[in-house]
Amino acid sequence: MSNKDQLGDRKVTILKAIIKTYLETGEPVGSRTISKYTDLHLSSATIRNEMSDLEELGYIMQPHTSAGRIPSDKGYRFYVDRILQEKEDEVTEFKDLMLKRVDRVELLLKQMAKLLAQNTNYATMISAPQFHRNKLKFIQLSKIDEEKLLVVIVMEGNIIKNTMIPVSTQLSDEGLLNLNILLNNSLNGLTMEQINLDVISRMKVQAGIHSEVVDKVLNEVAEAIRADNEDLQIYTSGATNIFKYPELSDGENASRLIGTLEQKELLQELVADVNNSESDSGIQVYIGDEAPVQTMKDCSIVTANYQLGEGLRGTIGVIGPKRMDYEKVLGTLKNLMMQLDLILKNDER
Repeated sequence: MSNKDQLGDRKVTILKAIIKTYLETGEPVGSRTISKYTDLHLSSATIRNEMSDLEELGYIMQPHTSAGRIPSDKGYRFYVDRILQEKEDEVTEFKDLMLKRVDRVELLLKQMAKLLAQNTNYATMISAPQFHRNKLKFIQLSKIDEEKLLVVIVMEGNIIKNTMIPVSTQLSDEGLLNLNILLNNSLNGLTMEQINLDVISRMKVQAGIHSEVVDKVLNEVAEAIRADNEDLQIYTSGATNIFKYPELSDGENASRLIGTLEQKELLQELVADVNNSESDSGIQVYIGDEAPVQTMKDCSIVTANYQLGEGLRGTIGVIGPKRMDYEKVLGTLKNLMMQLDLILKNDER
């Protein structure tokens, strides 16, 4: 019998409430708490009966006779596989809608990169719109055997990554639950940049002899976020415009700069820096040594971010000499952003 057959909507709502409350508090959850948490308007007695059924089915357990319930591994698994699936369906529907527009927009962006290069007489780059889902939403550890744990990482956009990690110290069921609580209480809602040494140190102290698990999970989180950016498409145009400026056109400088415009990894560094330190105006100017990419230190770079629906964002950049016509570039970029915004809004109608 499947999970769907076993659990009706009421049990699912109660199970979700138990898991969310337990992740927040780390304390066993009672029927009175659930009656306040949900909008089912059920009596404590009815909720107790439902909780007994959930316990019998193995989704929750009672650590002590007089205590409330806590999720079991089966309950956590249900939370990831079924409850998050509801949100994943919403995101998939949204993505399908957005990606139809993305196909058209990417053709538009290629053309805009060319027009921007022609208009400014500098090199240009535009990154394709990308879902930004670097924040963590949920982490779950499940025991596969005495030496392996399954790690489920859920990021913004309900992107899910499953991976296995080895463990050298045996984990009890209670120890595993405590690690799940620690990881979620410490990391939910954070980006990789926000997971600093203080956060990691506190987690390791609280994890005690299982601090190695925290290390391995953080490595997998970092890998999941890095993998999320690997497929970023970047369009460039006007690279040969740099030969118009003597300070950039000598053999070594020109070769280095053109090579940079052809290297996806280096341009990704630039896009990442823009996304991490975007100014209130949305437009940033990097001059000389301020450039985030070493091979562009002899240049000035003007960048702006554009939005394509909720969660989709891309970057436009103009690369030229330090004696760039800033007034013209800033005006052109602002005008381009206005046109792009109008086009995208018309698409939404």
